[in-house]
Amino acid sequence: MTEQTLQTLTWLIPATPLLAFFLIMLFTKHNRTLSWMLAWAGIISSLVMGWIVAFNLLLEDVHHLAEHPVAISSAVDWIPFGDYAKGLWLQMGVAVDPLTAIMLIMVPFATTMIFIYSVGYHNYGKPRGTVLGSPNHGKEEPLISRFFAFMSLFAGAMLTLVVADNLLLLFVGWEVMGFCSYALIGFWYSRNYDDPKKIPPRKAAIKAFMTTRIADVVMLMGIVFFYRVFGTLNFSEALSAYGLEHAAETAGAGALGIMALMLFTGTVGKSAQWPLHVWLPDAMEGPTPVSAIIHAAAMVSAGVYMIVRIFPLIAVGMGPEGSPVVGLVIGGIGAFTALMAATIAVAQNDVKGVLAYSTISQLGYMVAAIGIGAYVAAAFHLITHAFFKALLFLGSGSIIHGMEHGAEHAHDHHTDPQNMLNMGGLRTKMPKTFWTFLIGGFALSGFPLITAGFWSKDEILADAWFQGIHGSSLAMVVFWVLALAAALTAFYTMRQISLTFFGKPRTPLAEHAHESDHFMTIPLLLLSVFAVGAGWFGIPESFPVLGPMVNNNFFHHFVGATVEETLHHLSELHLVSHALETLPFNVFPLLTSIVVALGGLFAGWLVYGRKPLEKGQPDPLIGVLGPVHTFLQNKWYWDELYAFLFIKPTIYFSEVIVYEVVDKGLIDGLLHLVARTVYGIGHYMLRFERIVISDGVDWLKDQFLAMAKEFRQLQTGKIQEYALVSMLIASALAFVVLAINYGWLNRLLGIF
Repeated sequence: MTEQTLQTLTWLIPATPLLAFFLIMLFTKHNRTLSWMLAWAGIISSLVMGWIVAFNLLLEDVHHLAEHPVAISSAVDWIPFGDYAKGLWLQMGVAVDPLTAIMLIMVPFATTMIFIYSVGYHNYGKPRGTVLGSPNHGKEEPLISRFFAFMSLFAGAMLTLVVADNLLLLFVGWEVMGFCSYALIGFWYSRNYDDPKKIPPRKAAIKAFMTTRIADVVMLMGIVFFYRVFGTLNFSEALSAYGLEHAAETAGAGALGIMALMLFTGTVGKSAQWPLHVWLPDAMEGPTPVSAIIHAAAMVSAGVYMIVRIFPLIAVGMGPEGSPVVGLVIGGIGAFTALMAATIAVAQNDVKGVLAYSTISQLGYMVAAIGIGAYVAAAFHLITHAFFKALLFLGSGSIIHGMEHGAEHAHDHHTDPQNMLNMGGLRTKMPKTFWTFLIGGFALSGFPLITAGFWSKDEILADAWFQGIHGSSLAMVVFWVLALAAALTAFYTMRQISLTFFGKPRTPLAEHAHESDHFMTIPLLLLSVFAVGAGWFGIPESFPVLGPMVNNNFFHHFVGATVEETLHHLSELHLVSHALETLPFNVFPLLTSIVVALGGLFAGWLVYGRKPLEKGQPDPLIGVLGPVHTFLQNKWYWDELYAFLFIKPTIYFSEVIVYEVVDKGLIDGLLHLVARTVYGIGHYMLRFERIVISDGVDWLKDQFLAMAKEFRQLQTGKIQEYALVSMLIASALAFVVLAINYGWLNRLLGIF
């Protein structure tokens, strides 16, 4: 296939879902069938074109890719800047390297599965619901066209981010996804809950939007800093060995570390890392396909993808000439988030809530891997996690769908269909959902040798252990923290599976639940294949028997080619701690992965699966953990702490200080003073106008009228009187003239 054709296809990958969005919003929003078919056409087109482009790179020689990682690139002039006569332009373009190619395999496929699933989830073909902005259980969603429009925009934004060749275009896709998450989390905007502690969708949407905006502002400043230092926003230009060497000489490696942390702040918000993790669990208020696309195919994956994309910058920032604080912050936040979220997931009863905290925890694995320099391991877990987490979320939606059908059949609309304590016995009633959910759960737990989650998680632990035994105390801490989080992950996964599927139905909803339709189950089956097989492409080549037999660690060599040469040159310049290297086989991290996975699964089965809960029986962990269970169930009270530290003071400041003191006191007081002053001046001006101008003019007018009235009597209109008066005046004038000429006037005056 020609280079020009591949460039055109790369431009079109995000274009078709974006086109579907505009077509639905402008033309087909009143035709529900045509709307979801357009959405399908858009994302399937992206899938086909994305896979064509990706497989074109997969067939390339790895050594050639290492020398020239950007195999496809195309850019257009966008905005002129600087000296216009020199023809300087800021360009926008697309580029495909091995990392992009892997993302183009995962993102369109997972998103396509979610789109197919959504048609069945929204009960297409059933009687149309009449309640807008709230679930219509058992009926077709009346706003299904709007749903698929925003989902198409979401997919287009994520694909734009993936193929972008520069930070600014990546940020455009980043922000569009932020809007889409707001619109889709709050999709059921009129839904309310009796429980005051449970946040409604519209408030959850605002919470997600505002929390991520905090991080995005810092990230935007980091992008400005990036451009100021590098003079470009293009990844391949700025993050080349030459570009980073020049930047380290001019700005300093420490400044690059600060830049990396500023950009990483965007990941903290987008990928829900502590302390900005609180929005992601409440994102469950959106429809389940929304949860799947946020937690797996897009949104949170974008945050990790961004730091993987700028990894050379991070590596220099925490290298020998940089600051160890960079690695400590990134690795520390990732490891702490992984463990903290795993402990919370242990005590959650909402079937999607468990998976939400699981997502936060797994993202912590990836962030921690970047913090210790495990580039390939982070990218590997990003891909495998997307597949099995999409499977689990869609599986949870199928469970809820079946429970809601049971609620319709049992006429019970008060029992929570998402509470796992209200389930049980669904294994026989929803067999397809059970087996696919079991596969996804085992992948999440890291079930040894078979599932994708085992190989990607083991890669992170192996890298952390290797660096730990070679002197990195941070890596050693990360290893043990992630191992503990992995054990908890396996435990709460088996707890979720046992409470949901094993035992006898504990409510009429579970008793009358049934399997979902093919729109929902076929995507589960297809995702199950990737939840198992995707990990086989990253089996370490040093792994006994399986390594060389399966693929000789294709993923490591292929994705590693993106930064291999760059890191090699930077290592020679002593700007990074080490180049990209293949780890020697070590049995200890392998045994650790196996023990924590099987141990956690066995412990979960021992507590919940061996003797499933009966109706009305409390959670066994309550008695074991006591107040700690309450602490975990209330999510470490992070929301309450933030409400106390930030939200309530902000509300107080806005309502009392800003409104009462500043607005009403100062601003309104000043405005009222100005108003009273102007009113007073106006009052006296009015009196002056009345007395001096109006009354004075009226008096003068009256005098003229009086004079005119007197003189009007002389104007009788009789010629004879005019002639007589004229003669009298002429006689008087003649007498005066004669008197002056003959001196009569002087003699007359002398007499007096």
